Amino acid sequence: MPFLLIDFPVFDPIAISIGPFPIRWYALAYISGIVIGWIYARSLVKTERLWVGPAPVSLLQLDDFILWVTIGIILGGRTGYVLFYNLPFFVEHPLEIFELWKGGMSFHGGFLGCVIAVIWFARNNGISILSLGDITTAVGPIGLFLGRIANFINSELWGRAADPSLPWAMIFPNDQMQLPRHPSQLYEAGLEGMLLFTILAVMIRLGALKRPGLILGSFIALYGLARIAGEFFREPDKQLGFLWGQLTMGMLLSVPMVIVGAVMIIWVLRREAPRPAIAGDSVQGKS
Repeated sequence: MPFLLIDFPVFDPIAISIGPFPIRWYALAYISGIVIGWIYARSLVKTERLWVGPAPVSLLQLDDFILWVTIGIILGGRTGYVLFYNLPFFVEHPLEIFELWKGGMSFHGGFLGCVIAVIWFARNNGISILSLGDITTAVGPIGLFLGRIANFINSELWGRAADPSLPWAMIFPNDQMQLPRHPSQLYEAGLEGMLLFTILAVMIRLGALKRPGLILGSFIALYGLARIAGEFFREPDKQLGFLWGQLTMGMLLSVPMVIVGAVMIIWVLRREAPRPAIAGDSVQGKS
């Protein structure tokens, strides 16, 4: 074994047990991501200087929205995994679609579920779709970071084979080939989580929330780029492998995100910036 190779720190997949009910790290990551994201979203809504006039979403509306977006993430994430990553298996074993505790969630599906939740909730409550999308995507990297850490703890979605001399190469315990591999879950946690959150937070502090849709478009484009970069180090799902050359399903699903996000950014910046409402205004436009 190479001298510099790091032993994978084996974790118990169950974080805590409450009586006969085990709570796994993956579930804990989802719960923590939603709770921390909700707290951060409330702080954005309460900070008036970040908006043009009052925030377009009230705290009460935001609290109600949490249930909607949680359902969107779970239903969308699972549906996306079934359709994009393992459809033949689930056609033969349809009941396993509901066994979420075994893992199997797709970010791209979860994101589409969030989009539907945002549009539906915003229209039902008469609030700005773009601004609600901005808030949702501003907190998104928190959940992405925790989810990738949970992937690492579970020793799943590990990286491609690495040069054994790489100081942080690891052998994952459930890798039958026992090859030194990139800890790509940590790469993705850094790119999709920490880096993306930092960029969006800086943009928000510079006034991005005053341009509805700018944070949303930036998240879509930057996540797509981060995911494509991470896929160069991540081992493709074994049931799919490489699709064309070195392209993976994650890359193919992320390319449209980069294009859509870039178009949205250009569109938002070309629009006239919203202005604070003045006395006598009776109608405030919705984005």
